[in-house]
Amino acid sequence: MSAPAHRSARLGSLLCLGALLAGCSAFNGASTSIANMVHPYRVEVVQGNFVSREQVQALQPGMGRQQVREILGTPLLTSLFHDDRWDYVFTLKRPGLEAQTRKLTVFFKGDVLERHEGDEMPTESEFVASLQSRKGKGKVPTLEATEQQLARYPVQTPDRKAVETDGLAQSVPARTYPPLEPTTR
Repeated sequence: MSAPAHRSARLGSLLCLGALLAGCSAFNGASTSIANMVHPYRVEVVQGNFVSREQVQALQPGMGRQQVREILGTPLLTSLFHDDRWDYVFTLKRPGLEAQTRKLTVFFKGDVLERHEGDEMPTESEFVASLQSRKGKGKVPTLEATEQQLARYPVQTPDRKAVETDGLAQSVPARTYPPLEPTTR
């Protein structure tokens, strides 16, 4: 290969490399804008024991451990070092909102409930209403068709033929598929 051809090939390679790098930087900017438009699905996370205000109001000093467990459920946290204490923790994480955490601690003296303390708990109806409320709820479309809209799609009935069995005429749909078994044996 001659020297001028070698220089031309080298210059062409450098130009291609420069164009490729310029294209990569333009693509990088485009990918950033595309990444800003696409949002991944984020699931709501509910962890722990939900304890309602009604359950807390049902607790009375002097109740046994089994009675407390029947009202509140199994505690989320128990400790070998604090056998006289049960902790109930509930966390609700929703996308775009701050996580809600509620705690209730139940103290025992021996096997008898002494006291309880913790956050203000919502009632069951308040909690259900908070789960159903969604931000950015759109209007639900009406799913009813008018008579004119229904008239555009006529009802198609399958062809039926009468078959007489044991002296009774029965209507069966016409066969549009091959039989599963051969008709002759």
